[in-house]
Amino acid sequence: MNSLSPPTGVAQPHTRTVSMRGLHVITWGCQMNVYDSERMTDVLRPLGYRAVGTPDDADMIILNTCHIRDRAAEKVFSELGRLRKVKEARAERGAGTVLAVAGCVAQAEGHEILARAPYVDIVLGPQTYHRLPEMVARAARAAGAVIETDFPIEQKFDFLPADRAAPAGGAAFLTIQEGCDKFCSFCVVPYTRGAESSRPAVAVLAEARRLVAAGAREITLLGQNVNAYHGEGPDGATWGLARLARVLADEVGVARIRYTTSHPRDMEDDLIAAHRDLPQLMPFLHLPVQSGSDRVLAAMNRGHTADEYRVLVDRLRTARPDLALSSDFIVGHPGETDGDFADTMRLIRDIGFAQAYSFKYSPRPGTPAAGAGQQVAESTKDARLQELQALLRVQQDEFNDATIGRGTPVLFTGRGRKPGQISGKSPWLQAVNVEGPESLIGRIASVDIRHRYTNSLGGVLTEETDRA
Repeated sequence: MNSLSPPTGVAQPHTRTVSMRGLHVITWGCQMNVYDSERMTDVLRPLGYRAVGTPDDADMIILNTCHIRDRAAEKVFSELGRLRKVKEARAERGAGTVLAVAGCVAQAEGHEILARAPYVDIVLGPQTYHRLPEMVARAARAAGAVIETDFPIEQKFDFLPADRAAPAGGAAFLTIQEGCDKFCSFCVVPYTRGAESSRPAVAVLAEARRLVAAGAREITLLGQNVNAYHGEGPDGATWGLARLARVLADEVGVARIRYTTSHPRDMEDDLIAAHRDLPQLMPFLHLPVQSGSDRVLAAMNRGHTADEYRVLVDRLRTARPDLALSSDFIVGHPGETDGDFADTMRLIRDIGFAQAYSFKYSPRPGTPAAGAGQQVAESTKDARLQELQALLRVQQDEFNDATIGRGTPVLFTGRGRKPGQISGKSPWLQAVNVEGPESLIGRIASVDIRHRYTNSLGGVLTEETDRA
């Protein structure tokens, strides 16, 4: 906690009517960042902040960052340059603006942000946003920048307001676990999010009940290693993800349950059984593998082999035959040879993925792989990535083609791109567009799938299957 260079144009909370404060949050990264942004909005609501559509109308702007992608820090500074102009233009009109940087880049680069962008008022890591009201007050009172990037002793979830904004379109995120103890060679998460920590089951169930009461039909449980969840249950026992999912389905009444992101090492027997037993647990699983080469997997410190991943997938598909799989792949990890890459392509052909995310390896400062020898040439990474993505594209198209002619329950989450369209998600997380009334948004209805497009499906409403 430091007071550094003075900000310009910091909003003075006591000079404005609380109902007039605009808040604009820019969110980069994963679903956990989306959840964090929503909760930051909730935390600031008692101070009178309300969401506005553009930074030009905002008394406070929060840039919630992600450190996973290549050149993440430089992208943050580029965006801050744009937001500085917004802040200066508002100052010329006599309007103050609090500019905050949150998330994983803030955690990793906090002091560098304030050194290079002294017009930033608040820098906060992903574990400290429950302190935002205090930070806003300090920035205004002390006329100095505020940085909060230490890992707090308290768990932030214990200090967040119970009330959340109503879930848009019947779907909501709910963070149940944070941090990671795996220390993969390429990953910054253990350094930016800290050690693995699970929320107590009572707190998770209470938040889920409020979401269901507010209209949530689908809840996605979030965590860096979400299937490593081991929270204290109301009975004093330790609950795993499977038990939590069963209670959410049977007692809380969640119609659809998803979870992400999972790790192969934490896929326990009872969770596999839950995929068999719980119709509420959607038949779609994101299970990152990263590589199909045992040598590369060992260098990545993944803790499993390619064949162990294959066996795990077989067990999951035996439990739930209609299960669709998604995964992550990194090409060009230091030391990856042509043979290693061929092993990855073989794994993809063996398993078949409905969806996947693939990236070229890029070094993250402070991670073991960043200082490793045998760095792969960028041209080689480019060629391998193109070949891998072409295969994944074929598999995704084949999976989507197989749904044509099938009646599918779709949760409609919003308007489609075309007038008169509504858009939603299938059980396999496919985007589905149909012509239909907006009254169906937030509800589940049956759709006859007729068309496959590049990244979505088209269909025709057949009947409403959920009128609740």
